[in-house]
Amino acid sequence: MREPYTQLYVHLVWATWDRLPLITSAIEPRLYAAIAEKCRELKCLPIAIGGIEEHVHVLTRFHTTVAIATLAKEIKGSTSHLITHVMKPDGEFKWQGAYGAFTIRKSEVASVKAYVENQKKHHAENRIEAELENVFEDATDVGD
Repeated sequence: MREPYTQLYVHLVWATWDRLPLITSAIEPRLYAAIAEKCRELKCLPIAIGGIEEHVHVLTRFHTTVAIATLAKEIKGSTSHLITHVMKPDGEFKWQGAYGAFTIRKSEVASVKAYVENQKKHHAENRIEAELENVFEDATDVGD
């Protein structure tokens, strides 16, 4: 039997607890690799991962069998566990419970990918997209 053909893309954004600068240069490469691996484990194709010290963006093509809420929960849970139990067992690390999720068209993938990959530059130059960066301002923290 043939698989369904879809092109479903989601741009996820979430922050560290209280937007503390917990994503250091020491943990960032392994954190991003773990995010990509969890996406692949859930049959999603990671396209871009980026962020700054207090939040992360993930652009992925998601599979028809995965709900966006499940994808966010699984990524956040596994990476929090990795950091608190493997990478920095004596340190504190926690994600906010909330996240932003934005579905995008295939024609928008290239521009969103560039935005995600250039987070540090955008923030250094104060050229950020408010809708994508301030998704947590009115959100109340709920379980991961």
